[in-house]
Amino acid sequence: MDPSPVRFSKLRLNGFKSFVDPTELIIADGLTGVVGPNGCGKSNLLEALRWVMGENRAKSMRGSGMEDVIFAGAMSRPARNFAEVSLQIDNGERLAPAGFNDLDNLEIIRRITRDAGSAYKTNGKDVRARDVQMLFADASTGAHSPALVRQGQIAELINARPKARRRILEEAAGISGLYQRRHEAELKLNGAETNLARVEDVLEQLATQLAQLARQAKQAARYREIGDALRRSEGLLLYRRWKEADETRATAAAELTERTQIAAQSERQAREAAKLRETQDAALPPLREEEAVAAAILQRLAVQRDTLSEQEAQATRTIETLTGRIAQLAQDIEREASLNKDAGETIARLEWEEAELAKASDGHTDALDKAGTDAREAANILSDRETALSEQTEDVARLSARHQSAHRLQEDAAKTLDRYEGEASKARAAMSEAAEAVTKAGADLSAAQAASTAAAALAEDADAALARIDAERGEAQTREEAARAQRSEAEGEANALRAEATALAKLVERDTADGQQLLDVVQVKSGFEKALGAALSDDLRAPQIDASEPTGWALLPGYPKPQALPAGVQALSAHVTIPEVLARRMSQVGLVDAADGPRLQSDLKPGQRLVSVEGDLWRWDGFRSDAEDAPSSAALPDPTVQADCVVLQGKQDLVHLE
Repeated sequence: MDPSPVRFSKLRLNGFKSFVDPTELIIADGLTGVVGPNGCGKSNLLEALRWVMGENRAKSMRGSGMEDVIFAGAMSRPARNFAEVSLQIDNGERLAPAGFNDLDNLEIIRRITRDAGSAYKTNGKDVRARDVQMLFADASTGAHSPALVRQGQIAELINARPKARRRILEEAAGISGLYQRRHEAELKLNGAETNLARVEDVLEQLATQLAQLARQAKQAARYREIGDALRRSEGLLLYRRWKEADETRATAAAELTERTQIAAQSERQAREAAKLRETQDAALPPLREEEAVAAAILQRLAVQRDTLSEQEAQATRTIETLTGRIAQLAQDIEREASLNKDAGETIARLEWEEAELAKASDGHTDALDKAGTDAREAANILSDRETALSEQTEDVARLSARHQSAHRLQEDAAKTLDRYEGEASKARAAMSEAAEAVTKAGADLSAAQAASTAAAALAEDADAALARIDAERGEAQTREEAARAQRSEAEGEANALRAEATALAKLVERDTADGQQLLDVVQVKSGFEKALGAALSDDLRAPQIDASEPTGWALLPGYPKPQALPAGVQALSAHVTIPEVLARRMSQVGLVDAADGPRLQSDLKPGQRLVSVEGDLWRWDGFRSDAEDAPSSAALPDPTVQADCVVLQGKQDLVHLE
């Protein structure tokens, strides 16, 4: 047999089928054979040789799957996790195909790992399975070469069809590799023809889009001209409004200064009124104390007056009684004198009458003495009760006055009590003294009433002054509050003007900036503006940037396996024309009805969100926003020239183009 273009020198197996331990088979020059009984692994050597040369059919390896070539374990040996076969080729004569003809020895290694697949290496470098198959095909051999005769293959060759015999002849002639390369070239040509047809379709589509973009460019240019004019007009209008607001602010500041001065003057007057009130308040307690003392004295004098009036009435009644008795005695004496003239006639009767008169006179004196004693006892009892009543009245007065007047009142009460006790001992001569006491009590009462009236007048004057001060202070506080309200209103208007100027500056800065906002290039169909505003919000104001810029939208490749939206949810990107930098964001935004949003929110995956045409928003993390909330300024629609499309342009006025 003629020598092959390449010569196998060694076959090394590790974990391949029954060869669990590393095993090497040296293939020397000449004839090398392996002899053994059935089941010793002779067929495994041939299968290992075919497997390392690129065999991918599991049935050819006598298994149901390619992982069956890994040692499956035995009673005494555990299963292996991988299998590896290494084939060394002697290339000393440099007969190997180009690309593998740099070294004298070639080592082809195929390794398979469970759940990971196969890998090929040539001289330690990772290669494709196709490269290994082409290597052996160019050498007129391979995994399906007729030169590798397995058990039962001789009969197959004898009974083979002409096409199979032709393969044997082609391999013997060394042209089997050419047929392999021809087949690959045909596949590539067919793919190239398909790609050319696809390129023509794409070119037609791009031509249509180019014409549409040209029309849109003209419309956009016209829109920008009108937008520039509008911005200039807006700038002039805003400058005029700012100028008027600045003048208003200056007027308000001057008025605020004047009102502040008035408020300060009012505060000063309020402080003076407060000081005056404090002075009046400090002077009011002594007057009230004097009024209380005068009232107590008046009450005491009234009690004394009532007592003296009763004593006067009692003395008058006693005098009338005694006067009546004296008159009766005078009448008795006159009668007795007339009877004495007739002494001779009635001496016996007169003596008896004299004796009776003597007896009557004696009893009358005793009765008179007894009546006087009873009167004195009654006067003493009345004096004691009047004294107790006076003491109780004085106690009530002392509780309402201060401690300084208590001792004085007590001394007066003691003096009055001594005086009343002296007057009680002279009850029979109380007529003149009672008159004098009544006169004195009236004078004291008049003085007390005058003092009380003066104190009341002073208290009323103090209350009137206090009320006047309170009114002035309230009026000053009212003026101060009005001045502060005007000042707050002026400050609010000034802050609003500052915010408006800041917003105007930002608009000017945005329109004069080098970078273009995505807001200027995004297009959305009519009716879906609020949905796009809820989906992107103020992110549309950021420009498109490159890798060197810090802030904005950077271009990233699409997701290798994008997450699918919930079942039945339509992507918002079907109604929006966006640049490529927004592809990642818009691929995860779905459009639903407002009633279906809460139900589908729990089915969202990380990064996804749902919006409605009304502007409702539901995010995957649980956040939701109602359509009634004010949308972002980025979602304010500005219709452009297309009938079914609008371009978002921030807070600019709506401009209709024909």
